[in-house]
Amino acid sequence: MTDALPDGVERRRFDGAERLATRGEPVYGEPTDREWRAWNPDRSKLGAMLELGMDVDLAGGDDETVLYLGAASGTTVSHVADFAGPTYAVEFAARPARDLLSAAESRPRLFPLLADARKPETYAHVVEADVDAVVQDVATRGQARVALENRRFLADDGRLLLAVKARSEDVTRDPEDVFADVREELAEGYEILEEERLEPHHADHLGIVARPLGE
Repeated sequence: MTDALPDGVERRRFDGAERLATRGEPVYGEPTDREWRAWNPDRSKLGAMLELGMDVDLAGGDDETVLYLGAASGTTVSHVADFAGPTYAVEFAARPARDLLSAAESRPRLFPLLADARKPETYAHVVEADVDAVVQDVATRGQARVALENRRFLADDGRLLLAVKARSEDVTRDPEDVFADVREELAEGYEILEEERLEPHHADHLGIVARPLGE
C-alpha cells in the first residue's frame, strides 16, 4: 500500500475536506477550486484505488500513454487525461459517448473511440503500441477475457489497472467466487501485483494491479 500519487494528482481541500484532485475543466458537477477539480472515489473505480492507497504505478506526465476501457460519459477518464499524456477512451454505448465527446473538447490529449472493448481489433489501427497503462472498468461478463484481449497494447513494463464488478459477471454468485475465477483466468497473461476490495466506495468490486507476463 502507498500514498504515492501520479504527477498532476494532489490531495487538496474542498469545503473543508481533503480530496483527490486534478487540474481541468469540470465534467460531472464535481467541486472545484480555481483550476483544480475534486476526484470523487465514489464515482470512480480508479479514484477509489488511489484513495485506498493502491500502488497503481501511474507516473503522470505528457509521455505517459493510457488506454481506458469502459470510459462511459468520461467521469474517470477525464481525470486521467488531466494528468497523463495521450489517453484513448473506448466506449461502446452511443449515449454516454456523447458526454465523453463533450469532456474531450477541453482535453486535447483525450481521444474518444466509439468501439467495443471486447473487440480490440476494431481500434488497433488507432491506439499506439506499448501504452503505459490499460485502465479497465467494463460492466460486462468476461472481464478477465477483455483484459487478456487488450494485453496486446501494453508495453512490457506496463500495468493493467482493473476494476472487477462481480455483479456484472454473475449476480447470483458470491463475489469472492467470481473474483477467484477472474484471478485464475487473468493468470493466462498477467501477474497480479496487488488487489483490494473497493468498499466502501464500490460494493462487490475488486481492484487489481497487474503486469503482463512475457511472451
